[in-house]
Amino acid sequence: MTRNSPGAGGPRGTDTLTALARAHGVASTYATDRGHRVDVSPDTLVAVLAACGVDASTEARARAALTAHRQERAGRLLPPCVVMRVPVAGAPNDAPAVPAIPLGLPLDLPQGADVHVRLESGGTTDLAPALPPGHHTLHVRAPDGRQSHAPLLAVPDRLPAPPDRTWGFLIQLYSVLSRRSWGMGDLGDLAELAAWSGRALGAGFVQLGPLHAMEPGPLPDPSPYRPSSRRFADPMHVRVEAVPEYAYLDPAARAAVDRLVARARQLNDAVLDGSSLIDREAVRDLKHRALRAVHNVPLSPGRAAAFAAFVGREGQGLTDHATWCALADVHGGAWRSWPAELRDPRSPAVARARQELAGAVDHHRWLAWITDEQLAAAQAAAVGAGMPVGLVHDLAVGVAPEGADAWALQRCLATGMSVGAPPDDFNRRGQDWGQPPWRPDALAAEGYRPFAELLRSGLRHAGALRVDHVMGLSRLWWVPEGRPPTEGTYVGYDRDAMLGVLALEAYRAGARVIGEDLGTVEEGMREELAARGMLGTSVQRFEYLGGSAGRQGPLPPDQWRADCLATLTTHDLPTTAAWLSGEHVDLRARLGLLTRPEAEEKAAAAAERDGWLAELARLGLLPDPDGEVAALHRFLCRTPARMLGVWLPDATGDRRPQNLPGTATVHPNWRLPVADARGRPVPLEELPASTLVRILADVFAPRTRLPRNRPRHPNEHPTHDTENVNENDTKESHGRPGSC
Repeated sequence: MTRNSPGAGGPRGTDTLTALARAHGVASTYATDRGHRVDVSPDTLVAVLAACGVDASTEARARAALTAHRQERAGRLLPPCVVMRVPVAGAPNDAPAVPAIPLGLPLDLPQGADVHVRLESGGTTDLAPALPPGHHTLHVRAPDGRQSHAPLLAVPDRLPAPPDRTWGFLIQLYSVLSRRSWGMGDLGDLAELAAWSGRALGAGFVQLGPLHAMEPGPLPDPSPYRPSSRRFADPMHVRVEAVPEYAYLDPAARAAVDRLVARARQLNDAVLDGSSLIDREAVRDLKHRALRAVHNVPLSPGRAAAFAAFVGREGQGLTDHATWCALADVHGGAWRSWPAELRDPRSPAVARARQELAGAVDHHRWLAWITDEQLAAAQAAAVGAGMPVGLVHDLAVGVAPEGADAWALQRCLATGMSVGAPPDDFNRRGQDWGQPPWRPDALAAEGYRPFAELLRSGLRHAGALRVDHVMGLSRLWWVPEGRPPTEGTYVGYDRDAMLGVLALEAYRAGARVIGEDLGTVEEGMREELAARGMLGTSVQRFEYLGGSAGRQGPLPPDQWRADCLATLTTHDLPTTAAWLSGEHVDLRARLGLLTRPEAEEKAAAAAERDGWLAELARLGLLPDPDGEVAALHRFLCRTPARMLGVWLPDATGDRRPQNLPGTATVHPNWRLPVADARGRPVPLEELPASTLVRILADVFAPRTRLPRNRPRHPNEHPTHDTENVNENDTKESHGRPGSC
């Protein structure tokens, strides 16, 4: 993209278009990752403004739109949504007090205006300092008789301080199979992993990839980061045998389901013996067929009441999701190709179809319920095992344009736009993720409730929520459909509101927030996360003196930030074993992905690795009798990071990346089971016997099975022998060099 001349843009005046873009939070210029200024083309600005409902197709229309916008702002009493920050119990004492402006709000209200707040819980108040956190409604009556109201979000100024730092495993659930799985890891496996790692290893959390609901039918892109819905989890993660009604199948249904179980075991065995990749479509097909049979079993009175309570709690959002799923069963998963009258979720035709497909709608509600139940059971297993955090769920940055959320929430999404990233050193062509972005104006008009509802779902059965591309809560790179990512621009969001809603829902859930803030980050974003008591993400491969752009050697551990989850690698990067050996370069060379001669790539990779090994030696962490992988994890332990993550494949010696970006057709992304150094899949049952797993657990925490300072689970009955083992293991572990 080149700088535009002052007269560029044909009939649209540059000054008017720039002012109109600025008024709607659309950037007319931006800085690259190297600090170079780029002017956005007028055509891009016009397209982005159109997606926001603003016509700037000609100079006259742009001028009229700008005038109308200014008049609307001048004439209103209140903005579309008002956000105020309030102190909350448990937050640090240095949190700023509520400002002594009327209602604590920085609003220019007419003198003598009558102001009151209708509380979320009912009733009204005039006192800002007493306002509880929540979604309220602000009412204003001006002396001249004008009245206005707007959503008022009272959000925590800062989240309560987390407990002592902890460590845990980072996993992609599908990849962690047990011998009881149906061809991919499930929520039963997750509960087992959490219970074992919490009790036996002293782990404090298990961080997951997204479990969001995927689109029905074939999955050409099995990435969990391009879901159909972010609000509801996918039933393919359900452990079928753990659904209570499974035990009450009649003989004929039992025989049919047993045949499905036998086929699932064959799928599972093929993955675990290395003869097959994970086949999500096959697993999903078998589970859905089995679950339809289980759904035919009548619910007991107590179970029926629980289901009704779930349906009532989830409300319209669940109804919309189940309706979309039922319609997709009939018309396919691409709703933009449905009959026109079914494309609007509020149309009379959709209401009639919901009645006609009532059985299917009820089935999809039931699927959401049993999935939610098993998520709750997995978190209960984690907490019961003594984990201070438990499950860490992952919120993807967006949804598929033809999926359930895009249909149900289309009023809040920008039509004809896709989220992505501008050109940078990682990808000089930029990135287009194929997901429609939120419309900032529509979110504000709805008091950010659609965003709050999906956050609430992600936090309901979690001790923390990881927010993918957390920078998107401040600005997102919008790419007009049909154009390359280089022809996009940034669109700004109300950062205070977006982070405020996130803080509010985390506070209500008693959970932590982890922002994935890797890559190009807007100035001040990381500082804002820390100021609100939220964690960022620090990955060893990106932590350098002088930053990634001007690397001057590895960042010493005492200079890492404390407010972060620190790891060695991620699902998008080489495993630590592959990075140490240089195999990641060999893989990219075989796939034709190198952007410079192979010898140069290998030399650069070796220099990067050797620089880190030299830093380990300087710190006295090498030589290490347990090897370089253990030494690198000991390095992490020397940082002040509040949370320390171990990528599970690193603990088994796996050398294969779970995802190699940009290789959907040449690498088995999102389809690999966790394996050992030879590529042999490692079932969940074998993890306790892994020497490397035990070594890494010892790096981070004493091997206490049942810490004395932990409340015991009601069903837990420790014996005298167990207590003695705890004491001995604690003494032995404290004697290991480098443990946290």
